[in-house]
Amino acid sequence: MTKFTVIGAGLAGCEAAWQIAQSGYDVTLVEMKPCKFSPAHKSEYFAELVCSNSLKASRIESAAGLLKEEMARLGSLTVPIARECAVPAGGALAVDRNLFSSAVTERITSHPKITVEHRVCEEINPSDDEIVIVATGPLTDDALSKEIERLCPDMLSFYDAAAPIVTAESVDMTKAFGASRYDRGGESDYINCPFNKEEYERFIDELTHAEGAVVHDFDVYEGCMPIEKLAKRGLDAPRFGPMKPVGLVDPKTGHRPWACVQLRRENDKGTMFNLVGFQTNLKFGEQKRVFGMIPGLENAEFVRYGVMHRNSFINSPKVLSSDYSLREHKNIFFAGQITGVEGYMESAGSGILAGINAVRRAEGKDTLTLSEYTMLGALSGYISDESVTNFQPMGANFGILPPIEPKIRDKKERYKALAERALKSLATEY
Repeated sequence: MTKFTVIGAGLAGCEAAWQIAQSGYDVTLVEMKPCKFSPAHKSEYFAELVCSNSLKASRIESAAGLLKEEMARLGSLTVPIARECAVPAGGALAVDRNLFSSAVTERITSHPKITVEHRVCEEINPSDDEIVIVATGPLTDDALSKEIERLCPDMLSFYDAAAPIVTAESVDMTKAFGASRYDRGGESDYINCPFNKEEYERFIDELTHAEGAVVHDFDVYEGCMPIEKLAKRGLDAPRFGPMKPVGLVDPKTGHRPWACVQLRRENDKGTMFNLVGFQTNLKFGEQKRVFGMIPGLENAEFVRYGVMHRNSFINSPKVLSSDYSLREHKNIFFAGQITGVEGYMESAGSGILAGINAVRRAEGKDTLTLSEYTMLGALSGYISDESVTNFQPMGANFGILPPIEPKIRDKKERYKALAERALKSLATEY
């Protein structure tokens, strides 16, 4: 009888263990919390959401929405729970992070086929009748990181950043206003802090000269660029990025603001909001001073300041197959952000496939590699593509799917066609 072990109870590890258990096999899930916490983790719950509480767009005609639908059709644990724990966020699926993580933890710990061991794992050395899935995330403990480097030479790393969170009651709503872009959602989904041109330019000047926390040299993933680093690329860079005002009208002026900071709900009660796109490495005092220049946040109460932490990922194209197993060690699988998929649901999706394939390997079946037409298949194809020379993390996007032929010029119709093709392909494969 094959022994299954999953290391790490993040989103990927929980999905992998769930797939194995749902297939009728006993599985041991090893998690170092609460014995030890990484620098970014605070909660004892599994599947902790460290950065944003958003799982991105819900619409199936979006890349993120298609990914979640594919996962749901493969028996995902986290997608249904996320929908149950959703908070208003316009067209996005955002969750109350504590409710979400506690619900995942309850489902895992109550499953009769899953045994949880709380300990620090320091080696990866499966026996001949054992399959191991490494889902330790981008903040893998040092001892285990050395084991991973032994198995996966040329391990890579980058730094990730998290945005600050403020209390809703401390936002000055005489200056801010509630609205979702293009009226997609309710007025309580987002709080918007509008800038005029003069306010914006003064804010950017202070932001670019603010004092940052000391860190070692690092490469930052483009999708998690600290706002102060983005601002140094040019005066208008934030205004065409996270501070873009498109789809918004300030009810006080009747016009679109020059720039805007959006705050997104952190919990169902709407008592906390995070600054969308404001990942930062500024010192805490500087965050309070500079972000206090945002209209409406002059007296904001920060319940969490933005932080940066080290993320690690393996050079997957050199070592991983598209089924998430090591080419040189077929009974060792990897899942989650450590493989180079970027994002909460992308990580969870890789965990689903790793769990499915671990079971198939134990049963002597061919492992499953989904079609490149599916979002899950395209992501697994990307992280295992040996032709990639400058490997960087990749999240769900329609650019990694083969194009529709003949080309559909209208973007909405094109995305709809890509989603329909993906789900049709998935239905024939699994």
